[in-house]
Amino acid sequence: MREFSVPPIVTVGDAANLTDPVWDNAEAAPDAVQFVRPVRTGEAGTSWVDVTCRQFRDEVVAVARGLVASGIGPGDRVALMSRTRYEWTLLDYAIWAAGAVTVPIYETSSAEQAAWILADSGATAVVVETTAHAALVAGVRDRLPELRHVWQIDLGAVDELVAAGGSIDQADIEVRRTSVRAADVATIIYTSGTTGRPKGCVLTHRNMYADIANAVPVLPNLFSPGASTLLFLPLAHAFARLIQIGVVQARATMRHCADTKDLVGELQEFKPTFVLSVPRVFEKVYNGARQKAEADGKGKIFDRAEKVAIAYSEALETADGPGLALRAQHALFDRLVYRKLRAALGGRCRDAISGGAPLGARLGHFFRGIGVTICEGYGLTETSPAVAANLPTGTKVGTVGRPLPGVTVRIADDGEILISGDVVFEGYWNNESATAEALDAGWFHTGDLGQLDDDGYLSITGRKKEIIVTAGGKNVAPAVLEDQVRAHPLVSQCLVVGDRQPFIAALVTVDEEALPKWLAAHGRQETTAVAELRDDEALRAEIQGAVDLANQSVSKAEAIKVFRILPQDFTEATGELTPSLKVKRQVVHKTYAAEIADIYRG
Repeated sequence: MREFSVPPIVTVGDAANLTDPVWDNAEAAPDAVQFVRPVRTGEAGTSWVDVTCRQFRDEVVAVARGLVASGIGPGDRVALMSRTRYEWTLLDYAIWAAGAVTVPIYETSSAEQAAWILADSGATAVVVETTAHAALVAGVRDRLPELRHVWQIDLGAVDELVAAGGSIDQADIEVRRTSVRAADVATIIYTSGTTGRPKGCVLTHRNMYADIANAVPVLPNLFSPGASTLLFLPLAHAFARLIQIGVVQARATMRHCADTKDLVGELQEFKPTFVLSVPRVFEKVYNGARQKAEADGKGKIFDRAEKVAIAYSEALETADGPGLALRAQHALFDRLVYRKLRAALGGRCRDAISGGAPLGARLGHFFRGIGVTICEGYGLTETSPAVAANLPTGTKVGTVGRPLPGVTVRIADDGEILISGDVVFEGYWNNESATAEALDAGWFHTGDLGQLDDDGYLSITGRKKEIIVTAGGKNVAPAVLEDQVRAHPLVSQCLVVGDRQPFIAALVTVDEEALPKWLAAHGRQETTAVAELRDDEALRAEIQGAVDLANQSVSKAEAIKVFRILPQDFTEATGELTPSLKVKRQVVHKTYAAEIADIYRG
């Protein structure tokens, strides 16, 4: 058993809550720009306006007055179902200021999922974004006896609440707000759930406040006045929520991006200093750049630039650093390649945060080599969520960094990662058995497997429930192979199978955005569907190359012996992906049971 602990920098007092920074900022720096929000200028036009710290505090008070006027009481649960937009953040803080509890719902949730969360949490009100969301809630309203209010953002929910709050004295909000204690519940976040029904993680103000208050001091390159970010991940995800409260805590500036189809344009317009994303997005940026280079006849230049970037990053972790020749090559490719890649992120972005799934050393070194350092971190909804991160003062690419201040990480005898500290949640809402299974004397059992090195850096090696045991008794962690196969530009997803089977195999999906360029390069019609190409020799040779490279990182007993190209990609709509783009293994196993059986039948 190994353990590594970092003492806290900040201890959250019993009277503190997450609205305090909003009020502190309004007094200390009233004219500092906290958010940039869109305002309609015409039938189709939109302009962007600054929201200062004082304006944000005043808007939070105005909306909170409306919630109180509508009968929302201390501890009441108010659900939020919307894309990432300014109103989401405004409503979140207003709910807290009214003494209530925010219950996020992914805007892509089905009626059944939304009904479960609203019913299980006992929500008395819900704010939805669109008419489609309102219709979804209306369709299950008869199963929600406690639900009294449904407000719709697109129909003026904020203005409606502000108007309703005219009769409530502002002093009443101050009483409500300051009555909220650190130990009170701030939010119930339902895990997207790769298996079974989502469980509601109960997070207190202390949980989330302790997490961000200790992260901000050790990440000054990200969280500081003058820093800025474009947030495009769903705010229903705990990871994005942490960035939201971090921006407020550090008095940085944030702009929301509701539609990732507009992401490239908004990045280049807003020019953030840092971004937050999941590994799949970084993979697509890399693959897109590589494909463009190949299409322009510059594939060999890109390949060389990639090798130099990785070598340069790796050299940064040595005592001597990059040598003179490597620095010269790096400077050359910075002018030819790296500068253009940074321009795609707006030109000012030098830092990024990655979480939600393993990034992999290859991508980490590549991006740091081109001048964008990705601070890979680790956490779970149950840990508020951040547990560990690579920092400016200490980074080991390929690990998720050291524990953040105030966190202790322990590796149990079976390899499971255990967490303790103020960031650990209170338990699962209305689910004592699941809580008892997850928490033991203050230690949270993550279900993840990992290793701590002598310097306290944590590496994630897999999930306990995902470990494959072959018929020969070999334990295989699928993530290592899957990450390597996904590195190929043509591959979207890879799922390794083989539990209780004689060998390891893989299900592979093709990236539909990359496919047309590959088809054109190979003299095929660009409209050819994947289903027609599953047995295509050239395509199979491409995927075989990715599999061969992946197999080099494992033993022969762990290597992928057979792969199948699936007729379509995994999506959230078809149920194989969670909203945070994690593969639902059980769903894939069920959907493609015949495919898997056929692999082993031979």
